[in-house]
Parts: sequence; structure tokens; C-alpha cells
Amino acid sequence: MKAYWLLPAALALVAAAAPDGPGPVVATDTGRVRGIASERTEAFLAIPYAAPPVGALRWRPPQRAARWSGVRDAGAIGPDCVQARDAGNPHAMAEDCLSINVWRPASRRAGALAVVVWIHGGGYVAGGSSDPQTDGAAFARDGIIAVTFNYRLGRLGFFGFPALSAEYPREAKGNYGLLDQIAALQWVKRNIASFGGDPRRVTVMGESAGGESVLMLAGSPMAHGLFARAIVQSGGGAAPLLGRRLLREDAAGGVSAEKAGLAFARSTGIEGEDAAALARLRALPAARINDGLSMVSLVFGGLARFTGPVEDGRLVTAQPDRALRARRGAIPLLIGTTDADLGLGRARTKDEAFAAFGDPAAARGAYDPEAQAQLAAVNTLIGADRTMTEPARRIARITAGRGVPAWRFRFGYVATPIRGKPVPGAEHASDVAYAFGTIDRAYPSGLTPQDAEAQRLFHGYFAQFVKTGDPNGAGLPHWPRAGGAGDPLMVFRKDATASAGADPWKTRLDLTAGAAPGR
Repeated sequence: MKAYWLLPAALALVAAAAPDGPGPVVATDTGRVRGIASERTEAFLAIPYAAPPVGALRWRPPQRAARWSGVRDAGAIGPDCVQARDAGNPHAMAEDCLSINVWRPASRRAGALAVVVWIHGGGYVAGGSSDPQTDGAAFARDGIIAVTFNYRLGRLGFFGFPALSAEYPREAKGNYGLLDQIAALQWVKRNIASFGGDPRRVTVMGESAGGESVLMLAGSPMAHGLFARAIVQSGGGAAPLLGRRLLREDAAGGVSAEKAGLAFARSTGIEGEDAAALARLRALPAARINDGLSMVSLVFGGLARFTGPVEDGRLVTAQPDRALRARRGAIPLLIGTTDADLGLGRARTKDEAFAAFGDPAAARGAYDPEAQAQLAAVNTLIGADRTMTEPARRIARITAGRGVPAWRFRFGYVATPIRGKPVPGAEHASDVAYAFGTIDRAYPSGLTPQDAEAQRLFHGYFAQFVKTGDPNGAGLPHWPRAGGAGDPLMVFRKDATASAGADPWKTRLDLTAGAAPGR
């Protein structure tokens, strides 16, 4: 539940908490910023981490932000990056959107603090740091430096075009949103010590497209050394969330990012593929480049003119599972999904759905043992296992197999205010507010002590992992590592308890793994 309509009230509360006098001031490498203080936390918001990606810098890697003199106000969240919006989210958008936000404890502590950096989801076409559910104050109250930021979305963030490939040949191409993520992490490495953070103890955390981004960065040589740990929520990892393609045409003539870019250009009346055509594209308004692109439009044919991240051979060298196998070193990992996660199977009959498995009869027994399930339910279960649940297990096993600790979870708690509604369980992204300790932002009324306990457990594990590289801590049930005896995972249950054990979905996931291409 996104609850964007709560944003004005949330910002008003933050503003009301600011002291009468000047707020805290921190010096960054581009200038000083003045944040806002509450009783227990301080926030520094909308700090530019890169130059505005506009004009000639549209579809270029992010450039260093310009220095400023004096003290820059950092008291309010900046505009989100351009995207399709409904009336429920009034927050401003702009092409000039590359800003970063930092929360820290108000009280000074000895030693540098662990850092968590959040990469938001939204299918690479939506989302931003204005989401009140990803306010970092709860992490700051735990003694952690929390960071969120925006990155370019849609065709402004992920775009291929022949003339783009030809200009500035030494620059990485196509994945401008991912390059923004790397620039934000580089900013953290340069500046977080000024806020009291430890650049050697950075955990990168993301959900959905943000989780997949974490995996791609973890396997990318361009992001090596920028973070020490990773948390992935519903980030896939085996098959690309958007059917990712190559930057350029492959030998078999498959659809590429350049071909998708040419198709989009033609839809705007721009013909050709040379520098003149590119100049005309750069002159279009940002809203015209976005052209209504949304997660809904992607489901209904939008991929013909938008690819999302592409394998460019430099930043993204392979699918995340393969890239992580080849990475020079593995890093500690906490990874999992929800129990009613995103699944987009499109089989036209149940027979067709089960035929995709090596053993259709076994698949039928696992997914439809009573032969009563509706096709839509079967498609959703198979799709979620293929896209989210089995890949999370696979990534955890790869990490553990390289001698590095990994912990796997499945989140199944459903908030009290939405019980009784037609929800099959904990849906995709419903765990984000629990991870951040912000369920009161997601559900403004009707919460109970049971909801608070579910949040205490989930957020507590995440905070402990960020601090120490291990989710276990006082007051939390023991969470064994993945990949060991029994290959355990932690299940966060509907009764607000958590316990670890063998995966009850093992049969399904084994079938899915056996049916995966290239396995």
C-alpha cells in the first residue's frame, strides 16, 4: 500500500519538528548543507549528488554536481524523477531529480556508524525517495545512517539509440538509471563520514526493481568496492524482471535497446538514427519522452519501445545469478520474497502451464493437487516462483556456496487493516514498510499490537544485519544461514511470529529450478 496521499502531512510533521534556530550543518564535497532536527534524528534532504541530467546531459552518465557557496537548505524532499502519476501522489516531478537524502541519530556517538542505502522499486518506471514508507528515521533511531535517493526512470533512465552508441565511445551506454545508482554510492563513499557514517560498512538494500538493481550492482565490476553487504527484497535474479535485452542487435537479430529506441523515435515523428535525430530527441519535453510509460503499460506491450536495464557488457555483463557466480568476491546477503509475490504467468490453459515443466504431472500435483485451482491462481503461483521465489533461493545458494554468509526469508504477514479483503497473502512490496519501521505511514488507522510486533521482528533483523553483517541479535529468534543443513529460511508468519526451518515450498521450487532455461 503506497499511501502517497500521506506525504503532505508527513512533511508537515517533519517541518514542525524542526527547531526554531538553525538546523544542523554538514560539509559535503560540493558545499555545506543545513538539515532539520527532531528529538532523536536529523535529516538532510535533497542534496544534489550529480549535475542535472538535462539538455546535452540527457542520456549521458551522471556528471559531478557543481559546488555552491554558503549553506544550502536541505529541509525538504526534492522532486521525484519524471514518471506517469495518478492524482493520489501530489509530489513534484522533474528531469532535474538526482538528489540524495540522509538521516542520522541526533545524539553523537563514539565511532562511525553503519550505513544503509535504499534503492527504490517501481519497475524502472516509477517510484522515488518521496515515498513516506521509506523515511529513514527508524533506522537512524537504531544508530544507523540511512540514505535514499532518486535515479532516472523510464526512457530517461534506460534508452538505446544508434547515435547514442556512437557518441562518447568510452562512456557506458543505455543503463543511465543504474549509472545514477553507482554515482549515488560513490557520493556516499566520499561524503558519508562527514555525517558520522562508516564508508566501509555500507549495506545496499532494494525491493523489486530496486532489489534487482542491488543484484546487478553486486555482480558489476563498475560497482566493485562501493558496498560491503546487500539486502534484496523480491528482486528476482535469474530471469530479468523486464525481459532485459542487449544494448545492440545480436547476431540472431533479436530485439535490442537500440531497436526499441528507434521504434520510440518513430512514434514521435522522428526518423533516422543519426546525430540530428538524437538532437531532436534531446529537445523533446521530458513528459513526451516518458509518454505515459508505467508498470501497467509495460504489461500491455510497452516493452516494444522500452527495455529497462540492458546487458551492455560493461555495467551489466550477465544475468545476476551468472554475474554473481563470476564476481571476484561475494558479499554477505539477506534475501527473500513475500508469500503472495508478483507472478505474471500467461499460460492460456492449466495444461499449458504445467507443460512448461520437465515433469508436468509432478507440477500439476504441486500446484493444483485437488484439480480445483483457477487458471489465474496457477499462473500467479508459477509466475511468482519462477520470477521471485526460486531465484531468491538460487542467489542465496550461490552466495553460501562461495563461503560467504547468506540468510533467506519469506514474509507472510498481512496488516490488520486489510485483513478480510481479497488478498491472497503478503503481496509484492508489502514488506517494505515493515523493513523501514513505517507501517503507520502505510496504514494510518486500524493497526494493532500484533502489527507492531511483526514490524519489530522484521525491522529488527534488518537493522541488525546492517550493523553487524548478521541479522541475529538479542530478542530475535535465531535465524540460521541459508545453504547449510536443510537449507533453512526464516518465515515471517501471519500471527506475527518468525521461525526458521526447511522450506515447505521446496518441491515447487525444485520443479521450477529444473524447468529454468540453461539449468
